Amino acid sequence: MSEVAPSSGLKAVSTTPARLAGTGARLLVVDDDCMNSALLSERLHLEGYVVEVANDGQTALDKLGAETFELVLLDIVMPDMDGYDVLKKIKADPKLQDIPVIMISGLDDLNSVARCIEIGADDYLPKPYKPVLLQARINACLEKKQLREQEQKMYRALVESQKHLAAELNEAAEYVISLLPPPMTGEVTTEWCFIPSTQLGGDSFGYHWLDEENLAIYLLDVCGHGVGAALLSISAMNVLRAQSLANTDFRDPAQVLMGLNEAFQMDRQNNMYFTIWYGVFNKKKREISYARGGHPPAVLVTGETKETSERIELKSPGLVVGTMAGVIYRSKRQAVGKYAELFLFSDGVYELTNSEERMWDYQKFLETLTAEPPEGQKRLDHIVASAKAFRGSGNFEDDYSFLRIVL
Repeated sequence: MSEVAPSSGLKAVSTTPARLAGTGARLLVVDDDCMNSALLSERLHLEGYVVEVANDGQTALDKLGAETFELVLLDIVMPDMDGYDVLKKIKADPKLQDIPVIMISGLDDLNSVARCIEIGADDYLPKPYKPVLLQARINACLEKKQLREQEQKMYRALVESQKHLAAELNEAAEYVISLLPPPMTGEVTTEWCFIPSTQLGGDSFGYHWLDEENLAIYLLDVCGHGVGAALLSISAMNVLRAQSLANTDFRDPAQVLMGLNEAFQMDRQNNMYFTIWYGVFNKKKREISYARGGHPPAVLVTGETKETSERIELKSPGLVVGTMAGVIYRSKRQAVGKYAELFLFSDGVYELTNSEERMWDYQKFLETLTAEPPEGQKRLDHIVASAKAFRGSGNFEDDYSFLRIVL
């Protein structure tokens, strides 16, 4: 008995091995010698265990199949079916293999010990055994069994929790995708590709008519991935769709970015921020006004005809949204010819590495962007296929968001 000093405020704690594993455990003693099994059984009863006896291997297996035991004490030398064979059958049975087995024998032979351990025995005791050593070995095996059962229980709970989490994430991912705009047809047509790198990404985009003449177009990219990034992305997108920034003319991209920057300061968003490109196309003037906050420039391919069109990167200075209050953004304007394609994308579209750790060159990406796709393949499908071919797989390191608008 060990005690803690009274000044500690703790009660005396017993460290007697016989009580560490808990009384009441059901043990099975397997021994063809009835006297040995009776003596062992009686001693274990006195220690508080519930004990059953089997005097041969087959009876032991039958009992194990019909009842529940926490531990088996198994004699090696028995007629008909010896302890080795019984141990093999126990460890080969999925329903029994987790029951700890202590081998008991008068054979003082290291080879026998090694053979038992190889088959799956948890411990070994020679005859005649010392009661203290016997009790210590039983407690050790029962404690290991309890720990193993706790680990299995925790593992099952973790697996179940992961299943629920995966189901909820799938539901959330479906919701995020449902918020993305349907393809637009008519005088303006759109198509897009959205491949999150995880179940929930931080990219989102949209387009909607502000009035009869002005079409708002935007794509934003929240830092990081997961639920937090997705929630911030959805929040910002809903603000843009609902035009819910106070004192903001949504036809003026600079005003929109300044309003977003004040509304989504990172110290109020769990230190998350986002980049954005926001533009407004005026179909009457054939002109795009735009501003960006740390986002890759949109690419406009335009001209009087497709054959005479040129590629223009729509750049403008501007800090990432949410990192600093009071930032001033500036809008820029670009004339749009009779033929025009506008491309918006996140940096995950071109910041790709392959198996050789080589980066996809940005200029080559731009060339792919404007190259004529193979016959029968849509331009967007060709761009995505080129990215996958460079990567060597369909998995991307970052969210892959791509928007093409024919104006």
